[in-house]
Amino acid sequence: MKKSILIIVSAVVLSSLSSIFVTKKYLSGARPGTTDTIRIKTSYNNVKIDNSKYPDFTYAAEHAVKGVVYVQVRKRQSAPRELSFLEMFFGDGSSAPYTRETINAGSGVIISNDGYIVTNNHVVDGGVDILVTLNDNKKYEAKLVGADPVTDVALLKIDAVNLTSVPLGNSDSLRLGEWVLAIGSPFNLKSTITAGIVSAKGRSLDDGSRQYKIESFIQTDAAVNPGNSGGALVNRKGELVGINTAIASNTGSYTGYSFAVPVSMVKHVVSDILSYGTVQRAVLGISMAKNTPELASYLGFRGNRDVDGICIVDVKSGSAADKAGLKKGDIIYGINGKDMYNPRDVQKEIGSCKPGDVIKISLVRSGSKEHVIVKL
Repeated sequence: MKKSILIIVSAVVLSSLSSIFVTKKYLSGARPGTTDTIRIKTSYNNVKIDNSKYPDFTYAAEHAVKGVVYVQVRKRQSAPRELSFLEMFFGDGSSAPYTRETINAGSGVIISNDGYIVTNNHVVDGGVDILVTLNDNKKYEAKLVGADPVTDVALLKIDAVNLTSVPLGNSDSLRLGEWVLAIGSPFNLKSTITAGIVSAKGRSLDDGSRQYKIESFIQTDAAVNPGNSGGALVNRKGELVGINTAIASNTGSYTGYSFAVPVSMVKHVVSDILSYGTVQRAVLGISMAKNTPELASYLGFRGNRDVDGICIVDVKSGSAADKAGLKKGDIIYGINGKDMYNPRDVQKEIGSCKPGDVIKISLVRSGSKEHVIVKL
């Protein structure tokens, strides 16, 4: 049976825990944000982490769990009303739809002590009311500041101060095999902590939606289940390195594979939502594919047959790439000094930039290495 990719928000109607299957959705449009200055901790004050003194996860678990919240979202959905016996035989066969309410459950991560919380877009999308429960069981009504369906990240705000936040780490420095913790509320079990390792980086998942999205997931084998969506993935220092988002499963529950949005992507989304109300993304203006000897030969660039990188299949006229002199058949192997191995690496790097940013693209053209400066 082909494995399906399932969002791990438990679309749970509280009266029935059996309703846990949710289709992954990416909808357009973000709500206006604010221009508030957000204060985000990047490390615990006056605390030096010595891994030899913290051989297990007790420090990370005890600190980070205080900054992970339980999110309940009330949603209204229209559904057709069931026809009565008389209506079926003597009516016109139509019925007015009725509105039903459901409660979705997920998780969130406090990223500032004045009440900003990161979660998944699919957790709060279409919500009428959002209720946040802290680790100490205090409850707050939350406001949706903004959301980005492309990365499945949303930003909430509660009216509270002196909260315990989870410091932001560096997801780019994660290493394969590094230990991580997943913290959230699977099946409404609040503040549940599981452990695993980083199994892969830069994963992209095809959910069949054909919606535009930017994905470079951290894959782990930390157990996550419906309700973990929007929860924290932290390293041994207790720093946030990802937001748990999806699982690969043919049962609807965890079967060994879980995926998180890297915190580097989350930072970009949060910053733009606060500054502009939506996410500002730059455009390079190319069509691309992983380079192979067959592709290079097909395009007529045999000198690039054995180059490991991304082949430019087409350049849009008048685009940033066109103005910078990028050409069909060029092989991109680096951007701003970072190695590029496949199209999603390029997509992630360009997606983290803003219009007007200047980048350096390293490429091979007819067997010779070149560096091209591009203003996005």
